[in-house]
Amino acid sequence: MAQANGRLKNDHVGVAIEVKGAKLLLRAVFPPKPGSSKDSDHQQRLFIGYSANPAGLKLAEKEARKIGGLLQAGEFDWKPYIKEKAASSTVGEWVEQFERDYFTRRQRNPKTETTWKDDYLKVFKRLPAETPLTIALMREAIANTEPDTRTRKRYVDVLSRLAEFAGLQVDFTSLKGNYSPKKVQPRDLPTDEVIAEWWGRIPNSAWRRAYGLIVTYGLRPHELFHLSFEALPELRVLDSTKTGYRPVYPFYPEWFERWDLTEGDLPQVTGRNNTDLGNRVTHAFARYNVPFCPYDTRHAWAVRTIHFGLPDTLAAKQMGHSVQVHTELYHAWLSANEHRRMWEVLVNRSDRPNAPST
Repeated sequence: MAQANGRLKNDHVGVAIEVKGAKLLLRAVFPPKPGSSKDSDHQQRLFIGYSANPAGLKLAEKEARKIGGLLQAGEFDWKPYIKEKAASSTVGEWVEQFERDYFTRRQRNPKTETTWKDDYLKVFKRLPAETPLTIALMREAIANTEPDTRTRKRYVDVLSRLAEFAGLQVDFTSLKGNYSPKKVQPRDLPTDEVIAEWWGRIPNSAWRRAYGLIVTYGLRPHELFHLSFEALPELRVLDSTKTGYRPVYPFYPEWFERWDLTEGDLPQVTGRNNTDLGNRVTHAFARYNVPFCPYDTRHAWAVRTIHFGLPDTLAAKQMGHSVQVHTELYHAWLSANEHRRMWEVLVNRSDRPNAPST
């Protein structure tokens, strides 16, 4: 394929060949597909149905040159390429193939299993497994979700990937709506005083230590069972990335010392994946009548780091998500009282800038 793409590049065709699963596709700057919300040419992929073998590659290069000529002449038309090519296979068959392809590109571990189950399989299960996969079927599934919600966005994203994998030329982005984390109503977060009070009200020592670690380090519930304590007070959340872990620090350090989080056992629980492990923690909070959920304390940790002045880049890194998510979500949750509190802290600093005299 590298040689074919080299020839296409040298001849300035403007089209490249890619492989997806066992099939070949073409990548180029195409005009918008019919029904697309976009109004200008942009990079897209076109499924041509050829197998990823020498014979298919030869045909793909020929098709690339043909399409390149049409694009340069301004005569390209999507109609010959928009076909319901997946109609011969059922939803269940395509999902099975998609799953195999998904895990050929990712290591199968509790983290990726959780992503597959929560982000993909929950959507796929809303489609009738024995029915042929069609654009109309996926469009109906998307339309049945509430507009401008996280669920609608997930359905659009997941079913767009399934359609692309199955070779169905469709653009669902116009259905996505206007969901944004910034539009989500802020949680009624517990105060730090309430969080501290409930540490002492948990009778089980293992779960008390678990609670202390979660609220002091802003952990996701399942991360409690993927920790390294070798560099305390830095806590290391183990994962399957190349770095092997991400560092997290205690906010407040007083909680780390006062609650002696270096000592003691953690709850002995089992679970097939991270979702199961996280549910064990959520159920424990409920069992001990804690009036807030584990994720509330994670969000409280994020807001707390803003008060401490921890740079967003470091806070996002310690939470295990992007800076964009951190600023869009957590800064939007700062209440009017918290804005005033931050202002008072800043203006009372001894090293703050002074106004020029008049």
